Amino acid sequence: MSLSEPNAAFASVALTSDATPGDYFALLKPRVMSLVVLTALAGLLSAPEPVNPVVGFAALLAIATGAGASGALNMWWDADIDRLMARTRLRPVPAGRIEAGEALGFGLTLSLLSVVTLAAATNLLAAGLLAFTIFFYVVIYTMWLKRRTPLNIVIGGAAGALPPVVGYAAATGTVSLGVLSLFALIFMWTPPHFWALALVKSGDYQRAGVPMLPNVLGPGRTRLEILLYSLVLGPLGLAPWLTGMGGRLYAIAAAIAGVGFIALAARVYRIREGAAANKAAMQMFAFSILYLFVLVALLIVERIVPAMRLSGW
Repeated sequence: MSLSEPNAAFASVALTSDATPGDYFALLKPRVMSLVVLTALAGLLSAPEPVNPVVGFAALLAIATGAGASGALNMWWDADIDRLMARTRLRPVPAGRIEAGEALGFGLTLSLLSVVTLAAATNLLAAGLLAFTIFFYVVIYTMWLKRRTPLNIVIGGAAGALPPVVGYAAATGTVSLGVLSLFALIFMWTPPHFWALALVKSGDYQRAGVPMLPNVLGPGRTRLEILLYSLVLGPLGLAPWLTGMGGRLYAIAAAIAGVGFIALAARVYRIREGAAANKAAMQMFAFSILYLFVLVALLIVERIVPAMRLSGW
């Protein structure tokens, strides 16, 4: 199959480009990029020895660029289905402001720059992990899993969980148990986070032919899976503390947030009809974003302000 086949019909429509700098910035998926940078920074700062600020900045810039490249390549490949979905049809490529070929070239260029920059600034392990992350997100998740299996988010979540590992590798040239515990937390967080949204947006995915869990196995099974994953995620949130990556403040926050996550998942499981069901799912989706942001931010703050780790626990 040609790499341009899914978008060939659409690419022929966008004969001119009316793109603005803001459109190219939108190609980078800035909200996703901000989370990538945050988790990568947590990995970088968890290194046993402080990282040179210039090296650290270069590493974060390279990782952010790699995340943006992945977003651009995702939008290039998914332009045909993005224009069928209400929440994505105004993206630059499906809206016709950027040609599919431009998005492809932009994404490939940024991918190469990000990997080469990280290799030059840090080490080959970090660069290799970044290259693998881009490959996994674009080829394994976007091109293969997303349109073929309801397990797309489960397996594809590995790409979103890798940035802290890349950050730690950039600082140390190795991988630690602590940063792998953060990888596991993000990996387990991803399915209930996305499935909560998919419950509400199932019509979008149905129109686009994307086999999300609610469309394939039904809303009831999706609610059960959200609850089961959340029951694992709750205690797993303490793993960074148990491995020494997080301190006492992190442990307290993770315990409280984990209980909250499970409570909201139970509410999604219990409320199944009407507007109340959608409201419960969207509340959980919103909380899941706050959950990950707060825990990762605390890992960072505890490293920047060592006294906040409250060592002694």
